[in-house]
Amino acid sequence: MTARTSIHHPTEPDQEGPGPEIRPLAYGDLPLVISIERRSFGSPWSVGMFALEMSKPDTIGLAAVDAGRVVGYLVLSRFDRAWHLMNVATAPEQRRRGIASRLIREAFGLIAGDEPVTLEVRPTNRSAIGLYERLGFRSFGLRRGYYPDNGEDALIMWKGDPEAAGVPAESIGEIPAGI
Repeated sequence: MTARTSIHHPTEPDQEGPGPEIRPLAYGDLPLVISIERRSFGSPWSVGMFALEMSKPDTIGLAAVDAGRVVGYLVLSRFDRAWHLMNVATAPEQRRRGIASRLIREAFGLIAGDEPVTLEVRPTNRSAIGLYERLGFRSFGLRRGYYPDNGEDALIMWKGDPEAAGVPAESIGEIPAGI
């Protein structure tokens, strides 16, 4: 994992107090990360998937820690000319506190501001889509049958210009109405 330790601890305007500490994700965090992962996703990552991503030199992993416990995490990996928000989650009992937003903003602060970032999200996950839109992401198409647990499509979102990342304009698909 890329050694990036210039972590600061901003306070979200909609929360009281300093909020969780944001720090680099460590292998020792994985038991709590896996617990959050399994409670958050129908197709959770395995410990091996986290370990693989964390071992890559162009990966940023962050943890949100409150009272000594991991309450959220993020994995952002670089692929060619773009960053890919691979995974972000907050413990279910900690949601709506701005933790995911802080993790994403912190990660953006660690990469060059003009570099494109992409992600996939379930079209049914309206709260996540709203968060990503507030952070500057726009919808650019669908990846059909992406999620293995139920075959649901993935909405492809980008912050920045996908063409700057080498994505041909003709490959950016239409988004069906209602998504």
